[in-house]
Amino acid sequence: MLFGMMIRLLAGQKAPVIAIVFLQLVQTAGNLLLPTVNAAIIDDGIVAGDTPVILRLGAVMAAIAAVQAGAAIAAGYLGAVVAMKLGRQLRTEIFAKIQALSSQEVAAFGTQSLVTRATNDTQQIQSFAVLVFTMLAAAPVMGVGGVLLALHQDVVLSSVVIVIVPVLLLIMYLIVRRLVPLYREGQVLLDRTGGVLREQIIGASVIRAFVRQGHETRRFARMNAGLTRNNLASALVVAAMLPLIMIVVNVSSVAVVWFGGHRVQAGEMKIGALTAFVAYILQILLAIMMAMYVLMTAPRAAVCAERIRAVLDTVPSVRDGGDEHGAQDNGRDRDSRPSAGTARPVFDGGSVEFHNVSFSYPGAEAPVLANISFTALPGTTTAIVGSTGSGKTTLLNLVPRFLDSTDGRITLGGRDIRSVSLDFLRGNMAVVPQRSHLFTGTIADNLRIAAPSATDAELWAALATAQAADFVRELPLGLQTAVGQGGTNFSGGQRQRLCVARALLRRCPLYLFDDSFSALDYDTESRLRASLDGSLGGAVVIVVAERIATVACAGLILVLDNGRLVAQGTHTELLETSSTYREIAESQLALEDTL
Repeated sequence: MLFGMMIRLLAGQKAPVIAIVFLQLVQTAGNLLLPTVNAAIIDDGIVAGDTPVILRLGAVMAAIAAVQAGAAIAAGYLGAVVAMKLGRQLRTEIFAKIQALSSQEVAAFGTQSLVTRATNDTQQIQSFAVLVFTMLAAAPVMGVGGVLLALHQDVVLSSVVIVIVPVLLLIMYLIVRRLVPLYREGQVLLDRTGGVLREQIIGASVIRAFVRQGHETRRFARMNAGLTRNNLASALVVAAMLPLIMIVVNVSSVAVVWFGGHRVQAGEMKIGALTAFVAYILQILLAIMMAMYVLMTAPRAAVCAERIRAVLDTVPSVRDGGDEHGAQDNGRDRDSRPSAGTARPVFDGGSVEFHNVSFSYPGAEAPVLANISFTALPGTTTAIVGSTGSGKTTLLNLVPRFLDSTDGRITLGGRDIRSVSLDFLRGNMAVVPQRSHLFTGTIADNLRIAAPSATDAELWAALATAQAADFVRELPLGLQTAVGQGGTNFSGGQRQRLCVARALLRRCPLYLFDDSFSALDYDTESRLRASLDGSLGGAVVIVVAERIATVACAGLILVLDNGRLVAQGTHTELLETSSTYREIAESQLALEDTL
């Protein structure tokens, strides 16, 4: 899997890869030639006292060394460049895949695990690619060439090679076999430790408020200890490699010098040939050591490749419809979408209809939503109310296809939403999610996510409608005020109003508000609702809310209870006909009277 992934990623870089292989061959050839030339200098120059031979062969050695060094530097540079491009492409593919996954698949993998796969796992494969280009490409040629040239120097003494190579290969096999499960376990532990750390950082205020620092410290310590034990175990296996190899190398060198010395004394071998033979033995051992080092890192990279492949091979449960409208929309640059006042292709009619829609998570005993049917008409507000866990947000998420219904169908303007591309579908709606999220940048940058070419005047108009213009004007930099990650430098109510303003910049036939006014006081909320009623015109507006005051003026109110639509109608009608709605309304009125 690992090498298959690398071959696929390197398909577009054939020329650099061929150049790396060629340069490594040149470098290795230089390494293999130097001992032979050195042997000739000793036997034909130094022993014979022939200075011109020494000078001539010395110049040849210098030239070979210069070419070999140049090839090594060039190969190392190209190898690093190719590996960096490989890592960049892999990160791009993972990011694109994550963007295509539905909320269901993202939750199955876990946010922390996906981040680790896109960063740490990709880095491991990238590092392995560097080793492949700088070491593994040269190791086989150096090993085979060393064996052949050692045989050329002395066949009898080459019997030492027959003994040491199998021993080194056995050591390599045992080490790799032990490392694979350790590295696989280590990546899982890294995910879990990162997840615990992320939880504790995000929930630091809750931990301090309930005086749980000691408990959370012990919890993290347990996870950290498990990861440490795993890293120590793999580090010990890696650390054992060098002493074992050095024992084999030293014993081999002693054996070569011992037996070679006797052959030189008996006149069966020249001193230069013995020197060259020792050099070739070391080169053979070096080649095996390089291959071992690369193969020791291969298990970790292979585990990372498995984890990345699991993401890339995941088939999204939400599939793109991709009809002719979607193809046109897909072909446009996202940054070239129409600004706030520009027309865009829309669904004819515009009403949203649910036809016996149900939704269940895989393996769940009961559906989250069951047999939901209603029609949300243009120019009216459709509100969804119900107790916590009744399925309100899930129902809303089915419209932009963040999740796909398991039964029934949803139509927008008379067309099944599964029959069009996701870009076209979502380009015809604006969504304000339950969790108000702002991105790092400025207020203007965040607003222009919905309409990249919107003017400052259009931004201020949207802010005014969302009841956010006053507090933005009070900021020293106004629209250019920096937004912290997640918008943490603004209050919950300010974030909600900025997210509403962002949605309003997209002129579209459908607006979805998922409990988007919960952090606002009653006065601000009422002014915001009145402003929305006057600015959204003939659009379909679907609102999920907890407050009865938020939905009382809606043209249609849907009442959910345990995933079922138990009643629908206006506020007045539901007070008379729906006990569930009446209980919710009375409980809130009682709470307001108490306050």
